[in-house]
Amino acid sequence: MDTLKNLYRIGHGPSSSHTMAPRRAAELFLADRPDAASMRVTLYGSLAATGRGHLTDATLRDVLAPRPVQVVWKPGEELPEHSMGMAFEALDASGSVVGARTFFSVGGGALLEDKDQSASYPFSTVERILEHCENSGQSFWEYVESCEGKDVWPFLEAIWIAMCSALETGLRIPGTLPGPLGLSRKAGSFYRKAGLLDAELRSEALLAAYAYAVAEQNAAGGMVVTAPTCGSCGVLPAILYRLRDALHVDQADILRALATASLFGNLAKKNASISGAEVGCQGEIGVACAMAAAAAAQLMGGTPSQIEYAAEMGLEHHLGLTCDPVAGLVQIPCIERNAHAAVRSLSCARFAFLSDGQHRISYDDVLTVMVETGRSLSSLYRETSAGGLARIYKRHLLNAQPPET
Repeated sequence: MDTLKNLYRIGHGPSSSHTMAPRRAAELFLADRPDAASMRVTLYGSLAATGRGHLTDATLRDVLAPRPVQVVWKPGEELPEHSMGMAFEALDASGSVVGARTFFSVGGGALLEDKDQSASYPFSTVERILEHCENSGQSFWEYVESCEGKDVWPFLEAIWIAMCSALETGLRIPGTLPGPLGLSRKAGSFYRKAGLLDAELRSEALLAAYAYAVAEQNAAGGMVVTAPTCGSCGVLPAILYRLRDALHVDQADILRALATASLFGNLAKKNASISGAEVGCQGEIGVACAMAAAAAAQLMGGTPSQIEYAAEMGLEHHLGLTCDPVAGLVQIPCIERNAHAAVRSLSCARFAFLSDGQHRISYDDVLTVMVETGRSLSSLYRETSAGGLARIYKRHLLNAQPPET
């Protein structure tokens, strides 16, 4: 399994697959061909279908400047290796191709060619990890520490600081999100209204405010942490920030919860997918909910079996979730989904805590089903904005236009 340092990535939104990964690919190609007079980049599949809304072209031009950059969009074509391919070509002054390289964005800001630092993790299923924890007496976070090494804690501290910064900044910033939808930021308003509610409703309102704050920062191109992606980056910070205050836990507890959450995120990354273009939003919001549910169950004092059960429920009840962003932006329904998944993650943790942790369907099983379901989804529902809510919104716009005279 990969190191958690490749799961939690700090970078600019709005999309780990469409913004962060193309930025890294452009930087790598530029390092290969710094002498190019101009560049041509051909985007395939989902990268082409929703790249404009995700600022893919703007990111490429920013990295490759001051060279002219031609972006070719091929939304109806996919390369065989992965649905999100990008072919870079370096051109000389006469326009002849002098270098070429193809990259694939595979979710969470990762590229297909990234080196998988897998040697440190001996087990890649939750069944084997639970068995190991039972025999060794280790908790999940202790298992992560034994695989990653002690230097994982300074890294996770930096991740937590970045998560808090995105959340706290998002609560303060008013205004409208960029793009044609004209969506107003809601996090600050939710936060203020939460103070007027009774205790039970206040907790849910605060969770929503926190998730909105991070997701809105992402939608505006702000600095966020993939958890496991940019589009689902608000779920885990929201639950950790809320439970820090509600349970009066210290930073060491938060970092341990981040370590446990990463284990379930990496299991999904290894055995299924965290790419919306590959398996739909179940791989993004669904996995984020599983990660947050596991973290919450641990902070509440749950056993490894209860923690795994919480994660299993968090993902199970997002199976089949489509990825159909309106106008190709990470706004509708993405921002609301972050808030709802944060609330659901706490519900899953509480439900698991009530139980003894024993259940029939494991997290491993749900990952298997998620892959099967994702492969069965039409491409209309895998981050192309060609179906679902995105298509309905286009129809509304068309019907709202005045008739031609």
